[in-house]
Amino acid sequence: MVPPDSELLAAWRSGDERAGATLFERHYAGIKRFFENKVPDAAEELIQQTFLACLEARDRFRGDSSVRTYLFGIAHNLLREHFKARHRHPAQPLDTSAVSAHELAPGPSSIVAAKEEQRLLLEALRRVPLDYQIALELHYWEHYTAAQIAEIIQLPVGTVKTRLRRGRQLVEVELRQLATTPRLQHSSSDDFDAWAAELRVQLAR
Repeated sequence: MVPPDSELLAAWRSGDERAGATLFERHYAGIKRFFENKVPDAAEELIQQTFLACLEARDRFRGDSSVRTYLFGIAHNLLREHFKARHRHPAQPLDTSAVSAHELAPGPSSIVAAKEEQRLLLEALRRVPLDYQIALELHYWEHYTAAQIAEIIQLPVGTVKTRLRRGRQLVEVELRQLATTPRLQHSSSDDFDAWAAELRVQLAR
């Protein structure tokens, strides 16, 4: 029988390094996806910090949520702390509902996309405010519901639903602005769903 995540985490915290390695392998790809399109220059470091924090925070995980959701909650907090630390105007609070990963961490995504549409979507996601990018990627790439995302980012479900709806609109605007051909400029909501699904398949490989 394959041990559940909760048993692996408990064993890892008791000193079983093999259990830790299994847990790492099981969830590495998802945590990597979370960071890779937001902080391409610091993704690996933040991935390591996420799993280390999971190991060290012995009393915080009590089984109320899945270990996977718990890991993404840690990753979300670390991402926000990372951007706060490199914020150019420390006297002003960082407003992640208004500033994008493209502005906070300039440069292209480190994800290698197979198709032009996928490259376009990756860039569009990086250009919408970070809060919307996080919600959209958790929903489309990790298949989280609005309620699960709310648990990860510690906000009401209604707020998450608003971010998903508004985020879609903002991404579609960016897609039209970034498009290099008339076909891409006239992309529809159906195109967005298809591109996101194709990209999810590629990222999961």
